[in-house]
Amino acid sequence: MSSSGSSNAPVSFAGPALGLRRPSPVAIIANRNSGTNERDLHALDRAIQVFGAKGARIYRWVPGCNIEDVVQRAIDDGARTIISGGGDGTAMAVAGAMVGRDCPFAALPLGTFNFFSRGLGFPEDPAEAAQAVLDGKPSTIRVGMVNGQVFLNNASIGIYPAILKQREQVYARYGRRRAMAMWSVARTFWRFQRPMRLTLTADDGEPITRRTPLVFVSRSAYQLDRLGLKGGDAIADDAFAVLIGRAETRLDLFRIALRLVTQTAQEGRDYEFLAPKELTVDVHRRRSLLAYDGEKKRVPSPFHFRLAEKPLTVLIPPERSAAA
Repeated sequence: MSSSGSSNAPVSFAGPALGLRRPSPVAIIANRNSGTNERDLHALDRAIQVFGAKGARIYRWVPGCNIEDVVQRAIDDGARTIISGGGDGTAMAVAGAMVGRDCPFAALPLGTFNFFSRGLGFPEDPAEAAQAVLDGKPSTIRVGMVNGQVFLNNASIGIYPAILKQREQVYARYGRRRAMAMWSVARTFWRFQRPMRLTLTADDGEPITRRTPLVFVSRSAYQLDRLGLKGGDAIADDAFAVLIGRAETRLDLFRIALRLVTQTAQEGRDYEFLAPKELTVDVHRRRSLLAYDGEKKRVPSPFHFRLAEKPLTVLIPPERSAAA
């Protein structure tokens, strides 16, 4: 892959931080399409100042280009730690190329929600997070996969992917703020038409058929806890936490949304819960919108969920390492 700094190149890089001319042990892979506003640039600059004593090289990556090539180039350049600089979508992309490698991975929380880095215990302040990366200890985790696509927090079918699609339009008009993300949820619920009909097969069990607006497959105990939802124990047991929404009407969805906000959603009333290690979801339509860590694409059913065979080596902040 080209190493040109041209604006048309799929990958470019800035030299080691603070003018250092030796190989940089830290490589930050940043989404070139997301760091275009002053807030993003300032946050990344603050993190780089912390890495400055050891050197940090920034690799600008464009979604759609081969992230494996970018990661391999960073390692060939001497990087001993690979860091994603962005939100959960960027972390997911880089982590997908890091599964099975000995080199540790960390995620700077430079996005909107940053569930993955926050779930590992990293602070949201960029400079503090960068220092926690330098002080961190390696550990291994299991990540989820759906039809070969790695995901760190969750993957889902149904209304949540539609929310992401609406969120992009809201962000484009009003900016990337959490309040705008909540507004996109309300707009999507208002336009809700009817639930999906699908068949689920968990592990080696019997298939079950459901009508639901949402199948939510989680690998983030932190995110579930923030929403007051069941599933942390299943994730600790190297399984998925699967929530199947119970809503037939738009009013049902608004009720569930209110209970999620107030952390009062209940299993049985608002959702059905499964804890499989493997799951197949067959949607009774030609193509469905699949969401994974904030990204989305329309693909044909069925959807096969499983854990990646090889682990992901991540850096854990010192406080979390001591607690573990």
